[in-house]
Order: sequence, then structure tokens, then C-alpha cells
Amino acid sequence: MSQPKILKVQPLENYTIQLEYETGELKLFSVLPYISGSWYEELRDPGYFKTVHLVSEGRGIAWKNGQDIAPHELYDMGTGP
Repeated sequence: MSQPKILKVQPLENYTIQLEYETGELKLFSVLPYISGSWYEELRDPGYFKTVHLVSEGRGIAWKNGQDIAPHELYDMGTGP
């Protein structure tokens, strides 16, 4: 199943991002479990964490050096605010 398009991503405190979907849903997603490995360790820097942005016309998110999280994980594991 295709995930709804993400309209907005906003970095929050404690390595959490807020996602706004085209359906009107708002979801919170904790990135904390992902930042232990070498690929994601740059996300520990709060300044770098804030560089999160939309990619592929709202079909995903990424950081400036290419780290990303699968759109289905963001949607399925995100929680309501």
C-alpha cells in the first residue's frame, strides 16, 4: 500500500520529528532508536538533526548527507501528537 504524501516535516526536541500528511494526519516519530549506528550517528548533533527535509515530492524525508528512514516506517510507526 502506498503511504500518503508528507506535506511537512519538523524536527522537535529529543530526536523526534513531526510529520504532516496529505490526509490531515499528524504523526510523531522518534529517531532515537536509529542514531546508534555509524550511518546515523551524525543525527546526534542537534544542528545536523534539524537539517531534515522532504524528498521525492513528499514521498520521504532525508538529511543533508543522505540518511533517511523508509516512508512506511514513518507512517506505520508514527504516533499521534
